[in-house]
Amino acid sequence: MPDDDIFLPRAATPAAARPAPSWAKKAPPKSKAAVRPAKTTWRKAFAPRNPHDHAHKIAGNVMDTWYQSHGGSSIDVPLGTVAALALLRQPPNTGTGLADWILGRQPHELPQLFKEIYLGHWIKRPDLIDRAVRLHDWAWNPAPDPHQLRAVQAVTHRALNQGLLDLTGHDDPYMRAETDVLSPLLTGLRHKSDKKWRGEYHTPPGVSDLLARMLVDKDFAQPDMAIREPAVGSGTMLRSVAQRLRDLGLNSHDYLWYGNDIDALAAACAAVNTIIWDLGPRAYIGCADSLALEDGGYAKTLTEAKDSFEQRDRYMDTASTIAADRRAFRLLDELTSKEPASA
Repeated sequence: MPDDDIFLPRAATPAAARPAPSWAKKAPPKSKAAVRPAKTTWRKAFAPRNPHDHAHKIAGNVMDTWYQSHGGSSIDVPLGTVAALALLRQPPNTGTGLADWILGRQPHELPQLFKEIYLGHWIKRPDLIDRAVRLHDWAWNPAPDPHQLRAVQAVTHRALNQGLLDLTGHDDPYMRAETDVLSPLLTGLRHKSDKKWRGEYHTPPGVSDLLARMLVDKDFAQPDMAIREPAVGSGTMLRSVAQRLRDLGLNSHDYLWYGNDIDALAAACAAVNTIIWDLGPRAYIGCADSLALEDGGYAKTLTEAKDSFEQRDRYMDTASTIAADRRAFRLLDELTSKEPASA
């Protein structure tokens, strides 16, 4: 069945509340000058209207680029590259300045950029960034392989030029959650035998959207309800439920979200997606065997999240102390370096 047949457009919302999604059909322009607005780039003009098709196109191009560039066998690197870029924000009304700036970076500059992106989100959600460590620990390599960095640069160029930020760069989380950009990339990068051994089969987004529409309504979705997914994968089902809640005029922040997956890389993708989709401050992703633990691993997930927040607070306190000491030493140096006043 073609993707267009299973993609379910969202319920209409007032224009003042939310901009029209990229896949929405528009009336033909009345003049030739209106065919392409000034801020529309070729990236967006040639992107598929269906966001799920767009995500698959990006994944296919990234995979081709990574292997053609001989980036290596570690799929964490291209996956982490796309995940970092997807955490950036470039609202449509700001043009393409951010993407253009990144496209101008040299290969050796990209690891530092990705570290800063992940650290920026670590300040707010250390638990999720710690869970996503498989996606970004390679960027801390003190002696990176120059050839691999060139492959990372090629992936960065291909993802941005295929319109990644048109899917994930919006300020509105509703727009960012129209599709899952990491799921097709994760499943595509993994070898077929590896997926079979793991028993890893991601639910198609059209199917998860349909299930969410069938199961979730205002009578069912009460505030503070816990929404659990014991085999979360990259979080596709959580995305569909969050979008359904938004369609009903509800706020995803009013709910508790728990997702576990036995695969650390899938859980890492779900952690990044939790930030991209803005599921809320009470959304937790764990890596555990839900069938082997009595509570599905949720107590373990909450404990690990608590530990991440406590560690962040310790680091921040230490950093504040160091910064204060440095300011004091600079002030003391200024005072002692001044010439004594003449009589």
